[in-house]
Amino acid sequence: MKGIFPIDKFRSLRTPFYYYDTRVLRDTLAAINSEMSRYDRFATHYAIKANANPKVLAIIRESGMGADCVSGGEIRAAIRAGFPASKIVFAGVGKADWEINLGLEYGIFCFNVESIPELEVINQLAAARDKVANIAFRINPDVGAHTHANITTGLAENKFGISMRDMDKVIDIALGMKNVRFIGLHFHIGSQILDMGDFIALCNRVNELQDKLEARHILVEHINVGGGLGIDYTHPNRQPIPAFKEYFATYAGQLKLRPHQTLHFELGRAVVGQCGSLISQVLYVKQGTKKKFAILDAGFTDLIRPALYQAYHKIENITSDEPVEAYDVVGPICESSDVFGKAIDLNGAKRGDLFALRSAGAYGEIMASGYNCRELPKGYTSDELI
Repeated sequence: MKGIFPIDKFRSLRTPFYYYDTRVLRDTLAAINSEMSRYDRFATHYAIKANANPKVLAIIRESGMGADCVSGGEIRAAIRAGFPASKIVFAGVGKADWEINLGLEYGIFCFNVESIPELEVINQLAAARDKVANIAFRINPDVGAHTHANITTGLAENKFGISMRDMDKVIDIALGMKNVRFIGLHFHIGSQILDMGDFIALCNRVNELQDKLEARHILVEHINVGGGLGIDYTHPNRQPIPAFKEYFATYAGQLKLRPHQTLHFELGRAVVGQCGSLISQVLYVKQGTKKKFAILDAGFTDLIRPALYQAYHKIENITSDEPVEAYDVVGPICESSDVFGKAIDLNGAKRGDLFALRSAGAYGEIMASGYNCRELPKGYTSDELI
């Protein structure tokens, strides 16, 4: 739908760039808050790894969300954007000492711990500062998610988290330490999940683990189920708002939350995915032996998901009303994997046309690289281009 883009303003900008529709973003945040308000003791943290554009972060912070960080740099980005430290959780399988010290310095809400060695280091660093760090253990529930193998994270044999069989052991170790306070359990089974059955399976596993801990008279204050809710990449205009109603209702109905507990979510893609598009200009239209190539000035340095995950993004020629033709849409990078889509039906393309790669608000700009000595794409919001 060409009408959703300010094409005249786009003409004055150097491509490729990211465009964020703040109306879609604010509508998404309003939908989250509306559904969350139906339930007591639910809390959300935005997963900054999905998109750390400062202008996007400012809007998300205004909605009242906390922040989910996986690096010291993301903690700094969250603080700069105004997220309160009391709403910041810090996960990651390889936290460096300086990153842990940064979290301790800011007094963040919780460290999501993924191994015994990490637990020992946090305890030591907290002791050196005469502080007590809140910790939750990331437990691998051995629940498979119906998604790409590269973004499935909840299986028993995975670099992330702690196996279920070691749960009692690590909790006992933490309870014997002076400078950490065990407050919760953390889970995350994967990303771009559209089957609510996967979340039901997680709820069932969490219920089992909670019953096991309560049999030992161990009470857990906080349950963090991560994120994972997917978006509709095929129909971004038809379904710009993800299935938040079903998502939160699934947890409310299936997870046996105790009266003293708070349930935490870490949503990333579902928050920002649909508000963003990568805007690129056609450099050349090349006629091959049996196909046409639309060669763009954007490549996998700007949007790596198709090359990395074979991910689909809807592609639109937003400056053409010509009859539809089929194109392989490719970039300029000197790699054969620099392909955004093959045999894509698009309005007839010519040099200078603008293409929009939709649903690129998550894991787009944030994953851009300087390979081939290319400049990083800039990001603009619709607020700026009014």
